[in-house]
Amino acid sequence: MASYRILIKRSAQKEIKAAGTKKDRQLIVRRILGLALDPRPQGCEKLAGSDYYRVRQGTYRIVYEIQDSVLIVYIVKVAHRKDVYKP
Repeated sequence: MASYRILIKRSAQKEIKAAGTKKDRQLIVRRILGLALDPRPQGCEKLAGSDYYRVRQGTYRIVYEIQDSVLIVYIVKVAHRKDVYKP
């Protein structure tokens, strides 16, 4: 299976930098890098009414889009679980 490229939206980069502790940020980045090998890992869920997927990392959620035709995982949002689904 080919490896996917990871693209991160600029606002999501800022959200990662603002996330909790250094340990939280390291775990989030590790989880995102893991999506390159398996964009649909165990525990991921497709969000209703959109083309986005969600994966958990502790109390944070990583929302992303998978573009299978060009092998890209596009990270659109990283936020605490209480804030992630708010517009």
